[in-house]
Amino acid sequence: MAGMVKFFSPEEEQRIIGAIQAVEKRTTGEIRVHLERKSSGNILDDAVGIFHRLNMHDTKAHNGVLIVIVPSEKQFAIIGDEGIDDVLPDNFWEDERNLMVAQFKKGQYCEGVVKAIEKIGDKLQAHFPVTGEEENPNELPDDISYS
Repeated sequence: MAGMVKFFSPEEEQRIIGAIQAVEKRTTGEIRVHLERKSSGNILDDAVGIFHRLNMHDTKAHNGVLIVIVPSEKQFAIIGDEGIDDVLPDNFWEDERNLMVAQFKKGQYCEGVVKAIEKIGDKLQAHFPVTGEEENPNELPDDISYS
């Protein structure tokens, strides 16, 4: 794809996708990672727009989570759909943000994203577990998206 944000190596991308797939086996929640070339100045507003552009609001339980990273500006955001927001406190993503910041400061971007995905997965599993009787379709792609 022309002009794509090059940030993670192919091996790192596979680690991130693998982490998403492992998490999604134990929760009906869906996680996506998106890399954006630049922000409009408000990363949270950008994340909401990307969330809708990627059709993340189309999950049955409205339990999609999006991690948006703007590498060139050293910014990122984590947002969840209304199904998550309805059952969780406002500062729900703070632990994951702090974890990512700590890893990013060390230059360990892939590690920060993978660890955040695992932590998000733990929280999603607690609120949106796979119960066994129900099917757990993969409602959204697991690959990293770019713009």
